Amino acid sequence: MTAEQAKFLLDHNLGILRQEIATTAKVLAAAPNANLDYRPSERCMPAGKLLWHIASADVMFLQGILSGAFGKGPEKPETVTTPEEISAWYLTNMNAAIEKIAAFTPEEAVRTLDFFGISQMPAVDFVGFAMGHTIHHRGQLSSYIRPMGGKVPSIYGPSADDNPFAAA
Repeated sequence: MTAEQAKFLLDHNLGILRQEIATTAKVLAAAPNANLDYRPSERCMPAGKLLWHIASADVMFLQGILSGAFGKGPEKPETVTTPEEISAWYLTNMNAAIEKIAAFTPEEAVRTLDFFGISQMPAVDFVGFAMGHTIHHRGQLSSYIRPMGGKVPSIYGPSADDNPFAAA
């Protein structure tokens, strides 16, 4: 991939990522605060841990793209405790990182990054990798919400709980 191709792909993927972030923020905020210990089985992450995993890992991916090195995700601030606060923290940090990544030069977009010795890819490819992570865990969390007593927001279209086309 040339540097110019990488920059084109980066700009395109950041537009998609912005939409995915807004959707993820809705799903994070929809988790009922009263049942954050819920998990469908013992093998599953509790909802509260899953909420923070989604938010912090997504920020870690973008921070890694920016710095050129991936590390541990951010620690949860003491002031961020509810799903709504996690969602707000997520939006603030993701949008700030996206603005910086959007300013990448073609050479920055194509530079090879190493992901913990597991995978080496151009920086632009990690935007797609981050989206896959978000979508995967967002689906997991959305399957928790209704059994937790919440309402599942629309994701790629209406949900049974959030459907503008349903008869009133």
